Amino acid sequence: MWTLTALLLLVPSSGQAATLEKPILSLHPPWTTIFKGERVTLRCDGYHPLLLELRPISTLWYLGHLLLPSHKKSIEVQTPGVYRCQTRGAPVSDPIHLSVSNDWLILQVPYAAVFEGEPLVMRCRGWYDKIVYKLHYYLDGQAVRYFHSSTNYTVLQARASDSGRYQCSGTMRIPVESAPMFSTKVAVTVQELFQTPALKVMSPQEARGGVVLRCETRLHPQKRDTPLQFAFYKYSRPVRRFDWGSEYTVPEPEVDELESYWCEAATATRSVRKRSPWLQLPGRGSALDLQSTIASAPQAAALAPGNKPLSFRKPPVSRSVPSVTSVPNITSAELQLPDGEVPTARPHACAPPPAPLERSKGDLQPKVDLLLREMQLLKGILSRAVPELKDSQALPELRKTSNAPTSHVPVNPETPETAVMES
Repeated sequence: MWTLTALLLLVPSSGQAATLEKPILSLHPPWTTIFKGERVTLRCDGYHPLLLELRPISTLWYLGHLLLPSHKKSIEVQTPGVYRCQTRGAPVSDPIHLSVSNDWLILQVPYAAVFEGEPLVMRCRGWYDKIVYKLHYYLDGQAVRYFHSSTNYTVLQARASDSGRYQCSGTMRIPVESAPMFSTKVAVTVQELFQTPALKVMSPQEARGGVVLRCETRLHPQKRDTPLQFAFYKYSRPVRRFDWGSEYTVPEPEVDELESYWCEAATATRSVRKRSPWLQLPGRGSALDLQSTIASAPQAAALAPGNKPLSFRKPPVSRSVPSVTSVPNITSAELQLPDGEVPTARPHACAPPPAPLERSKGDLQPKVDLLLREMQLLKGILSRAVPELKDSQALPELRKTSNAPTSHVPVNPETPETAVMES
């Protein structure tokens, strides 16, 4: 009777067996690399329901695909390879890769995954705990820390930038001080604690009135119980400081403006903080209407008739706005335009309206007319400048001629000219 009752307690109403989480495999001491001949302890901690069976629950151990004979909760091993464990009725645990080295120097790193904000500890160990002198730690070939003798290298709050291939070097006295020796490189990856948050607008059904923003992110499966706090900002001003809530209601006066909001997610200790991209909230009308209003206003101002002279210099204006500005150091008298024409970027009033298929051609016509007028003005200026340049080049020749010795011979007084002869 008690046996039947115990079995019924484990069977849900759907008739399926209770789902068990995979056990947690740990290593003691917590280093994945050891010297040849050393032994370490593996421990399998899983969910052991007392009501699953009336006899003790055994543990299965795997080395690669080989089933080990032990059924204890912890075992001692010294063989390199990939170890896993499993409790009855539960999935297989995550693996632990054990390496055995015969080198003089090894770099030992944690077996468990290191997440953002957690301390990262590694140690450079000499053969059977011999002291290592002139100790250097390297990350991707670059020295990151130096110690006089054996000391662990610790990163208090790991970041993704701390991932890479680590190595150590040093000397040992065996019995005299040896030459520098290097360990094998070991890859270390700092896991992401949670994803970069994204700020989203909740649907009216979820918001239940008003505009509600939600800061969304996702924790790593192994850290899904980590509590996070959220803060909301409008531009650079915090509108709600860090709190446990991931939602923020936009005040009614600010809904009518096109504002920029973003959020930030962080752990309770602020060891890991990540901000979301900007979120643009539309103001009055749609974003398309706003863009069309902004684009049409400068075009209307540029096409309106004005009294500004033409310009050869392109001002810094919008790409879609043709501009007409003044030319410095040019008087109105020098600007010779055809009679009856006014410097403007607008097409002639007598021109027929462009057809729908020729609308793009009509948009370019004011720019073409303006370019032609500027070219005509430039041609006029050059036509005046070239003769002046020739006259300026002729002045030195005239001066040389005036300095040469000459003789004046009088001619017939009836002739109003005087002949000049060179000697």
